[in-house]
Amino acid sequence: MEQLPLEVRLADHAVFSNFLPAGNELVIHELKSASTSAHQAMLWVWGPAESGRSHLLQACIAEADERGRRTAYLPLGRDLGLPIAALDGLGDFAVVGLDDVDAIAGDAGFERALLGLFEQLRQSGGRLVVTAAAPPGEVGFGLPDLASRLRSGGVYRLQPLDDASRLQALQIRARFRGFDLPEDTGRYLLNRTPRGPASLFGVLDTLDRAALVAQKRLTIPFVRSVLDA
Repeated sequence: MEQLPLEVRLADHAVFSNFLPAGNELVIHELKSASTSAHQAMLWVWGPAESGRSHLLQACIAEADERGRRTAYLPLGRDLGLPIAALDGLGDFAVVGLDDVDAIAGDAGFERALLGLFEQLRQSGGRLVVTAAAPPGEVGFGLPDLASRLRSGGVYRLQPLDDASRLQALQIRARFRGFDLPEDTGRYLLNRTPRGPASLFGVLDTLDRAALVAQKRLTIPFVRSVLDA
């Protein structure tokens, strides 16, 4: 991945194998295709907070990077003070990922720069992949041409996880981290902690560290003792 003049790194855990499809098989297929080819110049992935859109975008960029393609990833929703100039020079990249693109809606300068980037990538055969909390027509872009361009490709909504899928997602994350999460312990976690994926994965990381220190397995009694501490 091209190094930009700011501290932006892909999360190590953000890979396709570490994401439970759970009704999102089509969008995952499209994102994998985006990492290998440019059969479609534009891809918009949207969903609510903690739907996994950032994870999947980073997985797309990471896979493209592993294949030797020139890539860039910009998290527009983070408080990084990204300048409009951050979009300069990306028009000849193979895959450009913009996370939380709705964060720049209403900023005329950023919108013009994004429209220019879209046109450059379209002409050069590159791919623009973006995420947002809503579809293109609902994020409040001021430039009509921008909204129409960004909806010109595939627009996909991520489906949220139900409780059964949350349990599976926890177990997948645990295996990725190198340990097992028994089903009964996972159900206990779902009943004891907030059910948003970010909260659940954060608790899982805490339990992993505690288990390593105590040399314990993640049984319900041990998990209870950590959560009650």
